[in-house]
Amino acid sequence: MNIEKFIQRAEALHKRLADLYETASVLPWISQELLPQAFNELYNTSKIVQLAAEELYQQNEELVQTRNWLEAERQHYQDLFEFAPDAYLVTNTEGIIQEANHTAAKLLNVSKQFLVGKPMINFVPLQERQQVRSELIQLSQSDKVKELLVRFQQRYGEFFDAALTVAVVRNHQDKAISLRWLLRDITERQHLESVLVKNDHDLFYDRPLDKHCKGETIPLNPLVIWYVCQGLVKLSTYCETGEEVLIGLATAGMVFGSSLTSLNIYQATALSDVELVSIYVAEIAASPTLSHTLLPKINQRLHQTESFLVISGRRRVQERLHHLLQLLKREVGEAVPEGTRLSVRFTHEDIASACCTTRVTITRLMGKLQEQGIISFDLKKHIILRDFD
Repeated sequence: MNIEKFIQRAEALHKRLADLYETASVLPWISQELLPQAFNELYNTSKIVQLAAEELYQQNEELVQTRNWLEAERQHYQDLFEFAPDAYLVTNTEGIIQEANHTAAKLLNVSKQFLVGKPMINFVPLQERQQVRSELIQLSQSDKVKELLVRFQQRYGEFFDAALTVAVVRNHQDKAISLRWLLRDITERQHLESVLVKNDHDLFYDRPLDKHCKGETIPLNPLVIWYVCQGLVKLSTYCETGEEVLIGLATAGMVFGSSLTSLNIYQATALSDVELVSIYVAEIAASPTLSHTLLPKINQRLHQTESFLVISGRRRVQERLHHLLQLLKREVGEAVPEGTRLSVRFTHEDIASACCTTRVTITRLMGKLQEQGIISFDLKKHIILRDFD
């Protein structure tokens, strides 16, 4: 019922009671003792109704204010969604678009009203659609945010490479009901990365290559920084008990050297056949171009070092092993039909040193992971991680 109408009816009832009292007071057959008592009770009841009506009116005003505030908040977040610099889509679990923001419409070269109801897969080249369909099936069965690289095609437009971040939305019964997508056009970024790779090649191609075979210790000179052209280098130190501790992995395009650490004991070992070029520290200080090129590579090593520190800080060995395998998957993993294969063979001793535990413990834990089907090994004893997140 409308609150204002309710108040009006309560006031009308109160007035009718007053009129009735005046009329009844002149009727001779009504007891004079009973009449005041009855009308007094009716009057009090009417007053309570009026007060309740006024309280309801106040509560209704507060509800209206709350509704207006919620609507303003909803519009605020709708605007954030609509005018975000990145493209956002909401689809059902089959990939049918339910919502799209302005940036998504512009990226796909389609008006918003024509995007809703369309399968997202319509913007994927025919030869890649089966892979996307398989990903959609897997997404509904996972609770983790997933990253995908998919090639898209604008409507009547060009192809572009997109990085997709997708999260699953579930209802109270834990059933997947929708997918939320963040799309980024990475075509330009990939171009810039290829340019940087070319710049690296141009910068270092005329320097003499220093080659080392797998297992060799690479000499370190505080005046020199090594740049890895090919292969993988293990960086390690030794603790007081004499046990080796893995502290880093330098892959192709990365740098290492004793001048980049404060450790008294620092060793570099080739985990595969490697090709290196040397860069004198004095050169870097004298060349802005060289400094600009090497800075992100040094930063990359810093990030990796922090990741190893986080691993060593985990209390349980199982957690240290889990996070180490995640790190190795990211640093040296390559996609294979069975999962993700580590491109370099790591011994149980290597893994134990990184996890700050014994080889026997790692052998036991790796055996459990293999029994669970989480890891396997190829013919060359390289670790393959299956659905490992």
